[in-house]
Amino acid sequence: MTPEALLVIRETEQQRLGKLSNRILCCTVAGCLSGGAGEVRTALEREVERQGRTGEIEVCGTGCMGLCSEGPLVRTSATDVVHTRVTPADAPAIVYGGAVNSVAADHPFFAGQRRIILGNSGHTDPERITDYIARGGYQSLLRAATAMTPEEIVAEVRRSGLRGRGGAGYPAGLKWELVARQPSHTKYVVCNADEGDPGAFMNRSVLEGDPHRVLEGMAIAGLAVGAQQGYIYARGESPLAIGRLKTAIEQARREGLSGDRLFDTNFNFRIDLRIGAGAYVCGEETALLASIEGKRGQPVPRPPYPPERGLWGNPTLINNVETFANIPTIIEKGAAWFASIGAPSSPGTKVFALAGRVKRAGLVEVPIGTPLRTIIHELGGGVPEGYEFKAAQTGGPAGGCIPAAHLDLPMDYDSLQSIGAMMGSGGLIVMDTSSCMVDIARFFMEFCRDESCGKCIPCRAGTVQMHEILARITRGEGVEGDFAMLTDLSGLLRATSLCGLGLAAPNPVLSTLRHFRSEYEAHVREHRCPAGSCKMGATK
Repeated sequence: MTPEALLVIRETEQQRLGKLSNRILCCTVAGCLSGGAGEVRTALEREVERQGRTGEIEVCGTGCMGLCSEGPLVRTSATDVVHTRVTPADAPAIVYGGAVNSVAADHPFFAGQRRIILGNSGHTDPERITDYIARGGYQSLLRAATAMTPEEIVAEVRRSGLRGRGGAGYPAGLKWELVARQPSHTKYVVCNADEGDPGAFMNRSVLEGDPHRVLEGMAIAGLAVGAQQGYIYARGESPLAIGRLKTAIEQARREGLSGDRLFDTNFNFRIDLRIGAGAYVCGEETALLASIEGKRGQPVPRPPYPPERGLWGNPTLINNVETFANIPTIIEKGAAWFASIGAPSSPGTKVFALAGRVKRAGLVEVPIGTPLRTIIHELGGGVPEGYEFKAAQTGGPAGGCIPAAHLDLPMDYDSLQSIGAMMGSGGLIVMDTSSCMVDIARFFMEFCRDESCGKCIPCRAGTVQMHEILARITRGEGVEGDFAMLTDLSGLLRATSLCGLGLAAPNPVLSTLRHFRSEYEAHVREHRCPAGSCKMGATK
């Protein structure tokens, strides 16, 4: 691939698209496909053919449009509206340009977002590299490879203030700099796509809807830190994301955007895919690296950290999907532009998987620091009628509950930590007054218990004991001493567990004890569940 060849591909595809009178884009990611989007797409293709408009109108699949609870979703470029709950019977009306359950761009769900990472999702075909290139794809890699030094790339990422979107919020530029400084000739770039939190589907949706954005970000990272090999570690439970990644990787190789001498420079970079078996612990970086090496996915003590000694003992840069997806835009628009969005200490946007007891569930992208109230009530439409908002669980099983008293809390790393919660990778589960917070804590502890790798005793045994106590409480068999025991066990796990799973497993218990202690007391002292969801005296 040369700069001139990339320009030709871009202009050729733009000209082709410009000749179309309409482009009908069907959401073809997991959520909409489960609701019949495949049949809708087939019906639309047949209707275009029936009307004899094949050369004028194009029907194609696209990434997540966000409003998952209203799927299947279809967008038409001629009107730029989103049609909701589309069925095959709606195909004639949509092809003719009619309004079928239309949602305009100024709808509260869309108007309240700022889509950067999801900028292409819903607008491009994720299985066509030319579609990505037509919208400016791989221009940032071209600029990085031909007009910037590795040091300049690292400095730009550091100035942007980008923090890792995997959960811990570690400054991405600092991590890149640590890897770049290592003298080793062999280095690796690894994309952590092992998304296992209950209710979380942010990374999967990005890979399903815009895989080339992630590949481009990884290649820029490879250039910056001096790596020639990249790996994407994805869980086998995401077959659609894996399939589209395989297609994207092959397309990039075929077009010369992955491999040797990119853009006629001395930069060589190749990306390969590694598929995990679904172990939650493999989201932890040392367990992930062990799995890539063909070993059992278990964590090891640190230091040394992966930037010093990672894959096969070599310096390794690990970021998650969303972190890499930000890189092309930072290189394109600059660090100052990126830093102007979001909270001063946490620039940029964050993708949240909004799920649970909320009217409009789906994928949203907002500036970091957006109040929780805005996300739930304005974008999500609030909780169902007849109920009131009770809490939101962020960060999956390792996160914490945010009660109604903190609805106006800015959703940024530091604010969440101040109340005992964490942003995590972006799962956001909404609960209303029908939810029992003791049972919620029991559910997440059960998850942690089942997903513990068993390598260290505190996590292996502590999660079992904590789950047994919580289960007894939800059955109405709790005793006063359980409060102190839960607190002591939580402190033990947080102080002595080997990896992040055990260290963070107590968070849902501690946050619910902190904000909803009265519910625990009602279960233990009055043998009743205030929410009416626990079956007292029943085995659970």
